[in-house]
Amino acid sequence: MIRRYDHITIEDLNVCGMVRNHHLAKSISDAGWNQFVRILTSKAANAGREVILVNPAIRRKDCSQCGSRVRKSRAVRSPLHQLRFVAHRDRNAAINIQKRGQKRRHVLRDGLRSL
Repeated sequence: MIRRYDHITIEDLNVCGMVRNHHLAKSISDAGWNQFVRILTSKAANAGREVILVNPAIRRKDCSQCGSRVRKSRAVRSPLHQLRFVAHRDRNAAINIQKRGQKRRHVLRDGLRSL
């Protein structure tokens, strides 16, 4: 991943807060998310790459094409709204995260306030 991309954007997850949910605690702890982020950031820095952490509050219900909030239940995997844009909810969220990372990178590069 580091060899392929100059900028890698990931969610800045509050793992400690997530572990408080006893239904998710074991699987989140087993995933080693914080360790993954530390290793990724270190390797990226050594290779002259950048890891951008973005607020995880980016909603999966926000359309990655137009930004509108699409009302749907968690069971709906592929939202469809007035623009006729269809995307799996994880892909839609990934696009939103990527866009937020690009925006944050440009804001920080231009010396403006952080997002």
